[in-house]
Amino acid sequence: MTTPHRITLLTQADCALCEHAKQVLAKVGADHPLAITEIDLTSEEGMRLGTEAGVLFAPGILLDGEPFSYGRLSERKLRRTLTRVETAPVPTPDRSAS
Repeated sequence: MTTPHRITLLTQADCALCEHAKQVLAKVGADHPLAITEIDLTSEEGMRLGTEAGVLFAPGILLDGEPFSYGRLSERKLRRTLTRVETAPVPTPDRSAS
């Protein structure tokens, strides 16, 4: 089993794009392991994360702790990124240098 990708979803009340992001994450989550945490962008933690990630408006998406997007979430971009990360070769230690 692959370790789930950590998705932090920064949302706010009455946000149609936030609802869209939740639908996209549900669809993508059927094909990729995701651990989703939803945080209100107007909360203290949400404001801190949003500021650090450069999220200008909801919804903000952090992927494995790194800024991914804000505004309308692109399912295609998310799927492409997750596939690339999951298929990237795992670096092996260079033992010839010892």
